[in-house]
Amino acid sequence: MKALSLTQPWASLVEFRAKRIETRSWATRYTGPLAIHASKGFPVWAKEFSEEPPVSVFFGPDYEYPRGQVLCLVKLMGCRRTEDVRGRLTAQELSFGDYADGRFAWFLEFVEVGKDRPSATGHLGLWEWIR
Repeated sequence: MKALSLTQPWASLVEFRAKRIETRSWATRYTGPLAIHASKGFPVWAKEFSEEPPVSVFFGPDYEYPRGQVLCLVKLMGCRRTEDVRGRLTAQELSFGDYADGRFAWFLEFVEVGKDRPSATGHLGLWEWIR
């Protein structure tokens, strides 16, 4: 199965269905099942972002973000240029991604939360995860 590693808090936002679009600097033609993996690293800038609304509203100040684990399964429905979609998105969705010109919006449809959050080593780009 294809997998995509996301830094926290974005991985958990997908898991909790608060984030339905992932933004990337590159496009993909792949559509289909996709495992969402929480990267092991949690940079200071990402931690600071997680402590501010609207992210902090979802998780609270004491939430322990899982890292180095597969959190959920989604279906990647398609990919479009950010400039073609950003005018139709909620303020919340816009706050959870980088919708600058020249980037790409990956549309995710939630499938299921991982039952046991298996550990996995993430990679850049799309990678193969063996369930």
